[in-house]
Amino acid sequence: MAERREVYEALDLALRVGEVLLSSGAGAADVAVTMLEVTQACGVRDVTADVTFVDLTLRHQPTDDAPAAIQVRRVTRRPLDYTDLIEVDETVNSLVAGDVTRGEARRRVARIVATGHHRRRWAVTIGWGLMGTGIALTLGGSPLVCLLAFVAACAIDGTQVLLPQHRIPAFYQHAAGGFVATLIAVTASATELDVDPSRVVTTGIVMLLAGVGIMGATQDALTGFPVTASARLIDAVLDTAGIIAGVAAGLTVGDILGVGLTTFTPGAAGLAEVGVTVFGAALAATAFAYASYAPARSLVVVSLVAALGQGVLLAVDSSEIGRTWGSAAAAVTIGAVCYLVAGRFRVPPLVVVVPAIVPLLPGLDIYRGLALLAEGKDGVLELASALATALALAAGVILGQYLARPLKREARRLETRLAGPRMVGPFRRRGANDT
Repeated sequence: MAERREVYEALDLALRVGEVLLSSGAGAADVAVTMLEVTQACGVRDVTADVTFVDLTLRHQPTDDAPAAIQVRRVTRRPLDYTDLIEVDETVNSLVAGDVTRGEARRRVARIVATGHHRRRWAVTIGWGLMGTGIALTLGGSPLVCLLAFVAACAIDGTQVLLPQHRIPAFYQHAAGGFVATLIAVTASATELDVDPSRVVTTGIVMLLAGVGIMGATQDALTGFPVTASARLIDAVLDTAGIIAGVAAGLTVGDILGVGLTTFTPGAAGLAEVGVTVFGAALAATAFAYASYAPARSLVVVSLVAALGQGVLLAVDSSEIGRTWGSAAAAVTIGAVCYLVAGRFRVPPLVVVVPAIVPLLPGLDIYRGLALLAEGKDGVLELASALATALALAAGVILGQYLARPLKREARRLETRLAGPRMVGPFRRRGANDT
């Protein structure tokens, strides 16, 4: 039996790993299985894990008559840092493979968590601006619209940096971001510039939606964590409501000033326009990954997968099937491809999946719904379509990984009843003696 101190050290290491994974958007199933793999690699068996949106709990009781060792760790919001996620994931894989000891793993995780971001803040802001430019390109924006989208995205990033320092809740942070983007569009519309400001607003909505954890909530619901899924869904709904409130406030200011923002409908795209749209999607996804501190080696695969997903969306959307089904088809493609190729770039699939679906987020539907409501018309159907698209994206990504699983059997992925295809965590099959 492991010594008591060693047990607590193993549990503490597993909880620290779980905190990084959960705060990075990993599903509760992946977090639970990874923590159990860590404790088992440290020689501590008979451990049970419980994952909620705010707490991680590990319980070790080797025999029925022995007192249980229980450790709980509160999960706090952390800025998304894919470099930290990848380094923790690599540490866990090394620990499970026996390449590092428990003590070395503890030191590595402590260093990763304590070390600041490896990119300068101004570079991250430029990354967000380039993401806004890419989204504007997918919407058919002119060079002037792309410039305004760049400015709006940088301004939104400024609010997301400033407000958390004053402990402002996430709802108001998203509302402020939506209001700033809309105010920039209103200002542009009040000038004589030949610009469609509605695309600027839509860019801001997509940028803010990228941080909403609808995919994690859907994954938790599908993998048997209803409590965590409910909490994540409520959090996502509140964040989205903040975006809607901020944009609506900006549209109201425009109406008061006599400046209206018209809706728009992208027309049929020719071959050249399709090329621009696909390039815009690749740019937006790559810039999002860069702004989220993803390492350089992952940016190539992110851009390629995002371009592929956008191409699938355009192909399906050009038929009579509809945009929601097109988004679902694109998400299935992204999920399957990421499951197959992410390992070749030494990154978890999660690091590729999330940026790749950013250009597919339903910012346009949300803007249309709000614009119709501002005109006194019925925009509920547009908002419902946005919700359906978001759910289709999340469920499609997970389905794509399940469909790709038979093609990846030779990689010896860890599959259990608790978790299906893994987006993070050690990919090792248990041996015959493992329990």
